[in-house]
Amino acid sequence: MPADLTATTRYGLAQAPGGLALVQDVVNTRAADRPRQADLLHGDVGVAQDWFADLAQAWSAATDAPTTELPQLSRTDLPRIRNLRENLTRVLRRDEATGDTAALATTSVWLELTGDGTAHLAPGGSAAQWLTGVVLGEIFRAQATGAWRRLKVCRNVACSGAFYDLSRNNSRVWHDVHRCGNIANLRASRARRRAGDTLLVPPEA
Repeated sequence: MPADLTATTRYGLAQAPGGLALVQDVVNTRAADRPRQADLLHGDVGVAQDWFADLAQAWSAATDAPTTELPQLSRTDLPRIRNLRENLTRVLRRDEATGDTAALATTSVWLELTGDGTAHLAPGGSAAQWLTGVVLGEIFRAQATGAWRRLKVCRNVACSGAFYDLSRNNSRVWHDVHRCGNIANLRASRARRRAGDTLLVPPEA
């Protein structure tokens, strides 16, 4: 993946503002048909490490968080981060049970006061713990500003892309109404047509 792309922008999706873009990017590491891209958390650990390092750098720049020594991502971190991704996806669907959110609560989040009196998130631990800590901190910050309700997951399950809803009434349910929305509407139309054809078939004598 080119250095100027993130998991989110490789699919042509607009990024959420500030540190919330990190939460969005974790969800968008999955492979999806927009068109098909590789899952960044499966396979080569080096690919995942490059994504993790670029993400941490982008988050630090977006939030003015002090640059700290980043933990090295290991193979044992990958299933934990994938679990974090699945839990985030369920939470962002908001129209169904969130399931087991234990992966979102198995870390501690610290605040650090810098010399200019500004408080920043100070994540620590393994790569998975570091990332989980930042995710929790950014969710809390986004809830305080009202931005959290605008981060959503596309209703098309085959897509499940995390997108930031910029509509005035916060009513979008597809990452792209012309792509995922049209596909869903076409499937629903075909299902209704099949159901109608079934009703027209005369019962057997």
